[in-house]
Amino acid sequence: MSKIKVVSLFSGIGGFDLGFSKRNFEIIWANDFDQYCVQTYKRNINNQIHFGDLEVLKYKIPKHDVLIGGFPCQPFSSLGSQKGFEDKRGGLIFTIIDILQKNKTPFFILENVKNFINHDKGKTIKIVKEMLEEIGYIVDYKILNSLDFGIPQRRNRVFIVGYRKTEFKINSNFIFPEGKKTKKTVFDLLDKEVSEKYFLSHKIIPTILSKGNQNYKLNPTIDTPIAKTLTATMMKMHRASQDNYYTDQINYEKNVLDKKLKSNIRRLTPNECRKLQGFPNEWVQVVSDAQAYKQFGNAVTVNVSTAIAAQVELFFKEFLNEK
Repeated sequence: MSKIKVVSLFSGIGGFDLGFSKRNFEIIWANDFDQYCVQTYKRNINNQIHFGDLEVLKYKIPKHDVLIGGFPCQPFSSLGSQKGFEDKRGGLIFTIIDILQKNKTPFFILENVKNFINHDKGKTIKIVKEMLEEIGYIVDYKILNSLDFGIPQRRNRVFIVGYRKTEFKINSNFIFPEGKKTKKTVFDLLDKEVSEKYFLSHKIIPTILSKGNQNYKLNPTIDTPIAKTLTATMMKMHRASQDNYYTDQINYEKNVLDKKLKSNIRRLTPNECRKLQGFPNEWVQVVSDAQAYKQFGNAVTVNVSTAIAAQVELFFKEFLNEK
C-alpha cells in the first residue's frame, strides 16, 4: 500500500504530524499562523509547513487522503474564554469544514480540549457533527487520555473522526485506540541537571502554594507522580493546583548559589515538558523558554497521535473502496 497523503492544519510544532509520520503516512502540506511554531517545526521536522492565515492559504492545499488538525482550543477550554463560535478562533472550525467539503477529503481527525463536547451544554459538538454529516461524513468522537498511552500526564483530549461514505465500504467502522496506563512516573523523566533559573524564589512560594481566592479555590499539590495537564500558559507559573512543581534537593544544593533567595522547589523545565508530550530526545529547542512552554502546552501528545495513526492505517487497509 502506497503512502497515505496527509494535510495538517493548525500544526503547531507537529505533535499530530510526528505520530502519523511513524506509520504509513506522508505529511505533504502543513500550516500554522504562529511564526515560532513554524520555526520549531522546520528545525525539527521539515519544511513542508507554511506560515500564514489559513483563510488565505486554504486555496493552495493539495489533494490529500487525510486531514488532521488540533484547531484552536481556547474558545472552548474550561480555563479559557469559553466564547465558542463567538470567538474568531472558534469559528475556524467552519474553515475546516469548508476545506473538507471543497477537497472531498476521504478521512479527517480533529483534536480539541475535553470541554469541547460539553461546551454550550453540548450544542457546539452537535452543530459541528450535523454540519459534517450534511456534507457526507460519518462522524464519531472519543476522549483519549495521554496517561493511557505511556505518558505520566493527565491530559484528556477529544478526537473527532470522520470519513466519507462514498470512499469506504458500507460496513466501515473506525475503532479508536485502546490505551493502557503507564507504570512510568514524572520522577522517571525529570532532568538530571537543572539550571538555577527554574527554582522558585522564597517570595513567590506562598502564592504558588495557596488555595487561591474566593472564586477559584483548589488544593495545591507538588511532587505529583502523574503530571497535571500541561497548559499553554504555564510560563505564567500558576498556583500548584494547576501547574506542576517539584522538590529538587540535589540540583538545589548543586546549582543554586543564593539559597536565601531561592527555595528547593522548582517548575518543570521545557525539556521535561518535551518528554511529557512524547517528543523525541533529539528535539532541538530553537525558541525562548516562554515559547517552548507554550508550544508543548498546546501540542498533541505524540504517543496518542501515533496510536491513532495506527488505527487510521488499519481502517484504510480494511475498508477503503477499490478504484
